[in-house]
Amino acid sequence: MLSRIAESMFWIGRYVERAEDTARILDVQLQIMLEDPTAEEGATARSVLAIMGVDTGDDRPLGRGDVLARLAYDPLSPTSIAAALAGARESARRARETLSEPLWEALNTTYRAIPSGQFRSMRSSATFRWVRERSALINGTADATMTRDERWHFLVLGRCIERADMTSRLIATSEMTSGGPSAATASRWASTLRACGAYEAFLRTQPTPGVPHQEAEFLLLDRLFPRSVVFSLARAEQCLANIETGGRRGFENEAQRLLGRMRSELEYSSIADVAADLPASMERLQRTCAQATEVVTRRYFAGAEALYWHGLQG
Repeated sequence: MLSRIAESMFWIGRYVERAEDTARILDVQLQIMLEDPTAEEGATARSVLAIMGVDTGDDRPLGRGDVLARLAYDPLSPTSIAAALAGARESARRARETLSEPLWEALNTTYRAIPSGQFRSMRSSATFRWVRERSALINGTADATMTRDERWHFLVLGRCIERADMTSRLIATSEMTSGGPSAATASRWASTLRACGAYEAFLRTQPTPGVPHQEAEFLLLDRLFPRSVVFSLARAEQCLANIETGGRRGFENEAQRLLGRMRSELEYSSIADVAADLPASMERLQRTCAQATEVVTRRYFAGAEALYWHGLQG
C-alpha cells in the first residue's frame, strides 16, 4: 500500500477522534464553569488550555470565550475542533480514490458546516452534541464500508492512539478540578463519565460509591470498555501486529513496544500508585502516544502531517 494512503487513513482516524474528544472535554469543563460557583473561571480556562497543549504564556485574563475560540471554533487554531475536522477532510481528499462514497460524503458534509458558518452559529452545547454525532456517523460508516485490510488497520491505529491520549487528558482535567466539597468532586467525575458515555457502564461495574479514584480507574484500566486507555492501547497494539505480519521474533516494531510497555505498566499498577500523581502519570502517557506516533510516521509515512500535529511532544 502507498505510504500516502496509509498516512491519510491514520490521520483521518486521529483527526476525527481528536474532534470528538475535544468536544467531550469542552462539554465537561464549560458545564463546570457554569454550574460550580467555586470554580474560578480564569484558572480553569488556563489549565484546560495548557492540558490541551495550548501556549498560555502571557498573563492576560482568560475565560470561557478564549477556550471556545482556541479549542472549538477558530479554524486557524491547530488545536480546535474546526481545524481537526478540516484536517480529516483534507486527509480524506488525499486518499479519495480509496474511500467508499458514503465515507467520503460523511467526512465532506461534516467539513462543509465550517466554511458555511453552520458550525459556529450553534450554541456551544449543541455544537458538542453535533460533533459527537458526526464523529459517530463517520466511524460507523467506516466500520460498515471498509474491508479489514491495511487501510482499515491504519485508520483504527490512529483512532486508538488518539483516544488513549485524549482520555488521559480528560482524566487530567477532571483531576485538576477535583477537591473541595466531596459532593462537588463526585459531580465532576460523574460529568466526566457521562462525557465518555461511560456512566452506566461504570455504575454496573462499581457498585460501591465513594471509593477514591474509582472513576479514573475505570477510564484507565477497564479492559472491556472501548474508551478506556488500556482497551485503546491494546487495540493499537493489535493493529500494528496485523500490519507487521511475518515478524518471527519479539516486537520488532518500536511503536508496538512503546504502546505495549505503557499498557502493561498500567495494567500491573494499582490505582493507588497511578493516582499518587495522576496529572504526571497522564502526561507520561501522552508523551508515549506522541513517541509512538513519531515512530509510526518514520516507519510508514512521509511524515508531512505530523509536523502540524499539536500536543505534548515525546
